[in-house]
Amino acid sequence: MELKTVTIEKPETTNFILGQSHFIKTVEDIYEAIVGTNSQIKFGVGFCESSGLALVRFAGNEPTLIELAKKNALALSCGHCFILFMENGFPVNILNSIKTIPEVCSIYCATANPVEVIIAESEQGRGILGVIDGIKTKGIETTTDIQARKDFLRKIGYKL
Repeated sequence: MELKTVTIEKPETTNFILGQSHFIKTVEDIYEAIVGTNSQIKFGVGFCESSGLALVRFAGNEPTLIELAKKNALALSCGHCFILFMENGFPVNILNSIKTIPEVCSIYCATANPVEVIIAESEQGRGILGVIDGIKTKGIETTTDIQARKDFLRKIGYKL
């Protein structure tokens, strides 16, 4: 077995969700979940089929995000993983809808941070062991940091 990292390639502010699923209909179900939850979100999703033709399956409503999803899914090439890129919304807007899709097994991350995916590769195939999401923690927030966090969340409408 060989361990590798795959860096997710994306524009700096683009959010994405990386997860594990178990069935070819994942791309269609994710599409339906997103448009049924928030029709303003632009997105592209890629899904690594893990048997049969073993293709990257894809869907979405924004061509540039679909291409980004296809490219990153192929770079991962891990059985039954999916990667969803989005604009005009945040993972928090659709994450619960994605998690309720019956074939979705787990979510590895939902972020706009730089991400490295830790991959194990054997003769059989590839699998995701985990992710490195963002940078190493630098310390503990101060009273000033707490107030800045609270102010920010209220400014963007996530808290009253």
